Formats: sequence, C-alpha cells, structure tokens
Amino acid sequence: MSTTKTAISIQESLFRETKVLANKLHVSRSELFARAMRDFIRKQQNRQLLQQLNMAYDDTPNAEERKWQGKVKNRQRKLVEGEW
Repeated sequence: MSTTKTAISIQESLFRETKVLANKLHVSRSELFARAMRDFIRKQQNRQLLQQLNMAYDDTPNAEERKWQGKVKNRQRKLVEGEW
C-alpha cells in the first residue's frame, strides 16, 4: 500500500498524549494517526448510513394520514363498544 506524507498542526498537549499512547501501543505516531482516521471515517460513514435509513423509514404520518387514523380509531371504538 502506498503512503502519502502530510503535515498537520495540533495542540502541544495533544501531541504529547499521542506520543505517550503510540509508545504504549508500540506503534509509530503515523500508525496511530492512521488508525484514528480510519476509525473516524468509519464512524462518519455509519452516521451517514443511519441518517439515510432514518429518512427512508420515517413513518411520521402527514396531515391526511392523521385524519384517516382518527376516523379508523373512531370506527374501531364504535365496533368494540358494541361488542361489550
């Protein structure tokens, strides 16, 4: 796999934390940043997919549907009341 060299600017405190974690995990800082970016990208893709699914399955009834629901409820109530 080919790699691309890049330069980023981060706060000094974040850089220190990154060095400590990279040492603890026995990986380079570059590998740690790559892992973090892969994880971030995957989470963003999952959020986008969830948003698309929520939009596709949005079952909020519109005004016309609510009107019919009310009529159906009334009809059902009358049917049930007659049975008792």
